Amino acid sequence: MPGRNHSRDFNLEVVGQINAGLSTTAQLCREHSLAPSLIHCWSQEIGTRGEAALTAPAATDRSAELPIAELKRYCGQLSLKTRS
Repeated sequence: MPGRNHSRDFNLEVVGQINAGLSTTAQLCREHSLAPSLIHCWSQEIGTRGEAALTAPAATDRSAELPIAELKRYCGQLSLKTRS
């Protein structure tokens, strides 16, 4: 079902059941109407990020955007000078 959002606890529980050998991916897919690829993504993220998995991404570092914005502004100023 497209558009459903599952809680972090639900995601961890599903992956935990598979990792503990209590259920198979196929069983949980049928039981909760989930796609196997979705469970695979959850499992990969938990394996990669551990405790921080399946949470909202941390605020991104925007420090690299400032120099880019300054360069764009400077290029715009240069292009205005060459037109006049």
